[in-house]
Amino acid sequence: MPATAVSQFYTFAALTLVSSILICAFNLYTTTLRTTIELEQLKNVLSSVAATGNELLTTVIVANSTLKTVIQPPSRIGNKQYWMRLTNDSSHAWLEGSLGQICDNAVMYKVFLPGKILVSGHYVSGYGAIIMECYMDGLTQQLNIRSSSPN
Repeated sequence: MPATAVSQFYTFAALTLVSSILICAFNLYTTTLRTTIELEQLKNVLSSVAATGNELLTTVIVANSTLKTVIQPPSRIGNKQYWMRLTNDSSHAWLEGSLGQICDNAVMYKVFLPGKILVSGHYVSGYGAIIMECYMDGLTQQLNIRSSSPN
């Protein structure tokens, strides 16, 4: 009789271990899948905003005018906040962004803009729409983004 109780205990312990491993594996799989989808959505939002910026830059150079547009991005991606900002150096300008809070070392994606332009501004999700403004500053194009919220 004791051998049966011991073997049943070992069987129960083995089933518990196997079920715990399966639960952890499925949990890891769903987390990875969710993160992949969120990063793809972030890339799509950044590409869309950069494409709108390119359209404004092209129109401003042709029409020599000042243009302003409002973009209504998603307030969150998944359940995470995201941010984007326009940055440039001496030869390139780009839109960069990431999930979470603004941090200089946490840039996930960059979308480069054409030509030598001056850019400025940032946007944090959840604070209204994106206001994008483009104009000529002498011979240089200027592109700015900001939030429609006063925060």
